[in-house]
Amino acid sequence: MNFFISEAWAQAPAAGPQGGGMTTLLLMVGMFVVFYFLLIRPQQKRAKEHKALISALAKGDEVVTAGGMVGKVTDLNDNYVTVEVGEGVNVKVQRPAIQAVLPKGTLKSA
Repeated sequence: MNFFISEAWAQAPAAGPQGGGMTTLLLMVGMFVVFYFLLIRPQQKRAKEHKALISALAKGDEVVTAGGMVGKVTDLNDNYVTVEVGEGVNVKVQRPAIQAVLPKGTLKSA
């Protein structure tokens, strides 16, 4: 009855997935390998280095805390470190809050 409007018919589905399942699997494995080498492995390396730094702390070390305070370690505990940030000013921080150990004599030159 409609002379001006043509009827629309649905198209038949394609025969099977494009590219196959092996290509998809290889793409997923490739993405995991890239994530491992760019994200996971460097993070594990940094965590291992930080753990070694924390376990090697000793009295007299000059350190930088996570908050940016610079001082000398005066007392060590299993969980806490006492840092002297000024003459007679001691601050107790958790061991993981130590970010870096400075070379000896850094505080005297500052």
